[in-house]
Amino acid sequence: MKKNLSTNYHLLTTKLKKWIRDNRWEAALLFVALLVAAFLRLYRIGEYMTFLGDEGRDAIIVRRLLVDFDPILIGPGTSIGNMYLGPLYYYLIAPSLLLANFSPVGPSVFIALLGVATCFFVWYVAREWFGKIAAIVALIFYAISPVVIIYSRSSWNPNIMPFFSLLCIYAIWKVWDSLQEGKKLKKKLVVNFKWLVVLGILYAFVLQSHYLGLLLAPVIFIYWFLTLLNASRLPIQNHKPIKKDFIKNSLIGLGVFAVLMSPLVIFDARHGWNNYSAIKKFFLERQTTVSARPWNAIPKLYPLTQKILTRTVAATNEVYGKWVVIIFWFGVLLVGMRLKSLGLKNRKNQVFLLLIGWLGVSLIGLGLYKQEIYDHYYGFFLPAIFIFIGGFIQIFLENRRISFFHYLVGLVLFVLIVINFKNNPLKYAPNNQLRRAQKVAQLIGNEAGYDKFNLAVIAERNYEDGYQYFLEKDKKGVFDIDPLDLENTLADTLYVVCELPKDKCDPTHNPKAQIANFGWSKVEGEWDLEGVTVYKLVHTN
Repeated sequence: MKKNLSTNYHLLTTKLKKWIRDNRWEAALLFVALLVAAFLRLYRIGEYMTFLGDEGRDAIIVRRLLVDFDPILIGPGTSIGNMYLGPLYYYLIAPSLLLANFSPVGPSVFIALLGVATCFFVWYVAREWFGKIAAIVALIFYAISPVVIIYSRSSWNPNIMPFFSLLCIYAIWKVWDSLQEGKKLKKKLVVNFKWLVVLGILYAFVLQSHYLGLLLAPVIFIYWFLTLLNASRLPIQNHKPIKKDFIKNSLIGLGVFAVLMSPLVIFDARHGWNNYSAIKKFFLERQTTVSARPWNAIPKLYPLTQKILTRTVAATNEVYGKWVVIIFWFGVLLVGMRLKSLGLKNRKNQVFLLLIGWLGVSLIGLGLYKQEIYDHYYGFFLPAIFIFIGGFIQIFLENRRISFFHYLVGLVLFVLIVINFKNNPLKYAPNNQLRRAQKVAQLIGNEAGYDKFNLAVIAERNYEDGYQYFLEKDKKGVFDIDPLDLENTLADTLYVVCELPKDKCDPTHNPKAQIANFGWSKVEGEWDLEGVTVYKLVHTN
């Protein structure tokens, strides 16, 4: 066993050294780009990371898993529809929280490193599919995109989706490509369908990071079905064993996927299938949220593309965003002409078709959504944007008949790089949300001692768990008020953290449930700290 590992390690290092010798400039650019990507995501991460109620909630749940060995069967809740994800994200970040001695910085560092790994795989996949130019272009822009950076340096479940969605699509491509490459061999047909098992694992992570991952399912199914169809059309001597191997690995992959999804199913079965009912209602009944008619998305495709490309490629610059979307659709047109002239026997054309399908289904899916589309919704197709742009530039530059425009392409890329660096999120002052939560929790903890107390937060977009995490971590007596069990949960003191301007706080009359359930109260203490106001409330006689 040790000998095999040593041999494999030696072969790997030998191949790597040879590749570096043969591709010195590309290796240097890859190293620098990954170094820049790591710096932009890890620099002062504890000060820049987001740490609000959602992040605090996740930290509380994972800490209880590690400290109290409390198994997790359900993941984070979605912002609409009263739906819940699976718990894989919690198990994924648990080691990093433990290694960081329960500091929330640990999971954020893990997410940042996963973001750097995504940069590497964007380069790797683009290089395999198109070539060096496509790989470097895709890598550079993915590494420096401000939106990508912002969602790569905080611990939040949607932030893992770009990594797993890219590998998910790559896995189904490897399944398809394995059969295509095997058919080209002159002797024995050799295929590798083990990627189907990997696909089952990856898709479970995708679906448990955000339900928008469902939009990957049509692309995955189409390529799975086409591979099965191609396997069925092989000569009789190859047909049966190849098809048998395909079905076997498909079933194993499906089984692994089912096992990874089972905690959510078990939880749902114990609670009257509430999650299933919420999902069913969201897609079939909530016509104010999702349109059931695919053609309704068509008028939204261009403005939606402009918004997405402006946010991701043009660094939110509206002027350059308009040019980027024109270039993008020109690229789609050029690729369409290439598909018509060269057909699908060309390997790059097959990849372009995959990317267009991936992007097309994603845009139609988002076009059917009737509410606001936020930046973190792009995660399940984000790598496809940069790889497509890289591939388009590669084939454009390979066409020597239009070499006059090569300098223009170089100028456009340079300007976009400058814009992305200019709008880099590091130029803004850090939010220090983590420090605020720690300081406020420390103040409340020192004031309360080990007495029992309740907690409430008055804010526009935040709630108690960010502060409560540190109070629980320091073993303070913080309790959530349960109206059905006031005897055990209602304390004599309520600490209210107001993040609004002081004249809008009014903690004794705020209608928030945590305050209203405390009952009639008066202010006994008040502190200004880290830009917030902390009130100590006690019951009135």
